[in-house]
Amino acid sequence: MNPNLLIIEDDRKLNDGIRLALKGNSYTFFQCQTLREARPLLREHRFDLILLDVNLPDGNGIDFVREIRTRSQTPIILITVNSMELDIVTGLDAGANDYITKPFSLMVLRARVAVQLRPQTERTASHIRTGPFDFDFEKMEFRKDGRLIELSKTEQRLLRVLCENKEATLKRSYLIDTVWQGDTEYVDEHALTVTVKRLRDKLEEDSGNPRYLKTVYGIGYTWSVKAP
Repeated sequence: MNPNLLIIEDDRKLNDGIRLALKGNSYTFFQCQTLREARPLLREHRFDLILLDVNLPDGNGIDFVREIRTRSQTPIILITVNSMELDIVTGLDAGANDYITKPFSLMVLRARVAVQLRPQTERTASHIRTGPFDFDFEKMEFRKDGRLIELSKTEQRLLRVLCENKEATLKRSYLIDTVWQGDTEYVDEHALTVTVKRLRDKLEEDSGNPRYLKTVYGIGYTWSVKAP
């Protein structure tokens, strides 16, 4: 069955542009321009992904994320503008899974959508090959260009959650909760910063100018490996 995508964007041209950019991927599209139009669609259909504009003529997209989260965990990608960093942080805190800023490239749009639609079984694979890296989390063997790299248990946990969510922005609070499971009372954000630095020192050619483990300022981190 084709994934169902709901696009909620009041700019009709952009709304249609998103559909056209993704139409080659066998998705079924539902399009609307207001929250009033979106609510009955959400009651009548099951969606695999929602693309949601933050600023709509009849309401705030972030408030709508909170509304959706009271009854559904459907992945949500926010559509926002470059200058509204507060909207991005607030939206992720409200329960959005990712965001994309206007204007955006079609390549970025497709990558962000593909990440959210990736099957859970693929996300939890123990052996991940990505770019120059070969990570076997079951055997605890980690290689870059065939060269073995030693990682601590904490570094392994952080790397795994980043790789399983490749190209998605993960909040610092989410990473702390996931990597230091049950021990967050004794962990502060400095521990995450230190672990990120150690991973970069081991995986990046230039840890001061990272190519793979990137910082999204004010939010968190993303693992990005582009095809050559």
